[in-house]
Amino acid sequence: MTHPIRIAPSILAADFSKLGQEVRDVVDAGADWIHLDVMDGHFVPNITFGPDVIKSLRRYTEATFDCHLMISPADGFLEAFAKAGCDILTVHAEAGPHLHRSLQTVRSLGKKAGVSLNPATPESAIEYVLDTVDLVLVMTVNPGFGGQKFIDATAEKIRRIKAMIGDRPIEIEVDGGISPETAAIPAGAGANVLVAGSAIFKGGSVEAYRSAIQAIRAPAEKARR
Repeated sequence: MTHPIRIAPSILAADFSKLGQEVRDVVDAGADWIHLDVMDGHFVPNITFGPDVIKSLRRYTEATFDCHLMISPADGFLEAFAKAGCDILTVHAEAGPHLHRSLQTVRSLGKKAGVSLNPATPESAIEYVLDTVDLVLVMTVNPGFGGQKFIDATAEKIRRIKAMIGDRPIEIEVDGGISPETAAIPAGAGANVLVAGSAIFKGGSVEAYRSAIQAIRAPAEKARR
């Protein structure tokens, strides 16, 4: 199954003093999804925001809220993030001992379930849960901070995951180091959802964001063809 290329700006790189307006502006500029990087200072070495912030942003757009939970344990917070307005809840394979249970919980809350892998985690870690997910998120940098360099070796991992998925209707997302210069690499390997933060949230205007989104989308779509 072929999914369209989707660009999912990460608000981690937005101006937090006007976050609601930033969300509205980037959607007006052509973003397909809004990517929400939730970090706990434990699973990853950074702290960002929680469900209350997400709930406050929900009124600014009807775009898909793509929530990446870089927290451990995640299970006790899934309901709160679902109620906050997230449409997709992605948990890390490395974040807890009961991955299948976590994904089942997400679906029981009426949300799409995603599973994420750190760069050093082999794709075999998620093979047994593929029938329980709607999305696989491949980290193309080590999670925790924006502005890192894309790890080239993850391209082959994306290809292997694409082969594992087969004809299941699962989207493949990549997060980390995505820019106009790197977008074609994961897209050519089989990814269709590209998360970008610092490459998009620069310039401070709808026009600047639109130009940045188009500059990422164009090489990705060309690579898919």
